[in-house]
Amino acid sequence: MKKNILLICIALFLITKGFAQDKKVAVVGFYTDKIISFSDLDIGSEALIASVLKLRDNPDFDLTPMLEQFHEEFFGTYAKKFPFDLLPEEDVASNPDYIAFTPKYDKDEEELKRFVVYDGYKYIHEGFMGKDNEIATAKIFSDKADGVMFVEIHFALQKGFGIGGTATVKMRAYARIALYDKTGKKVFAISEGENSKKTSVMVGGIPVMKTEKILPMCESALQQLMKDLEKRLPKIIKKADKL
Repeated sequence: MKKNILLICIALFLITKGFAQDKKVAVVGFYTDKIISFSDLDIGSEALIASVLKLRDNPDFDLTPMLEQFHEEFFGTYAKKFPFDLLPEEDVASNPDYIAFTPKYDKDEEELKRFVVYDGYKYIHEGFMGKDNEIATAKIFSDKADGVMFVEIHFALQKGFGIGGTATVKMRAYARIALYDKTGKKVFAISEGENSKKTSVMVGGIPVMKTEKILPMCESALQQLMKDLEKRLPKIIKKADKL
């Protein structure tokens, strides 16, 4: 009798687990941004703006390896913690309607310089100016997925300690992971950030914006963020059950 009860419990567990994994989500956006935010520094001089734009246009300031690293971590580690399956990326990238899709709030060639988009994806604006893109992409994949997901990472300078115009600065890496159901309604949006262990300095109130200084700080911040996400993700995606 006990053996039969045990077998029934195991069967029910497997069935329940199977139903939980029946839902599927299409990741439709995956990118990072070469514009380093400095809003937390409480400064905004023309010299600093020029330095940020110069860094954006510098081919040596290449965030592609970091985006690839985050992509590998996302699909290799984080995806296993979601209570749903992700559609194979090739199914998204090869979808004719996705390929033909022109996002609303599309950006021109000059504006797109700031974004590094993972291969196969489009830059799609999400979360801040209506839900046109969310509804449209959800509709594209409505026959195969129960929702769509947008993933992006950003970097921002954080002021440390110092006096006057001389102070230390750290980099902060942010990740936004947003999930929408098949009607385009938001299920959850995760915004997590972590500071770099590496630091740089401000001289005369202006952070040193050289590639050899900024890139290691970005990488350090991203490493801290990925560790944090791996630990916290199971707790902060509970709302995914509403999909």
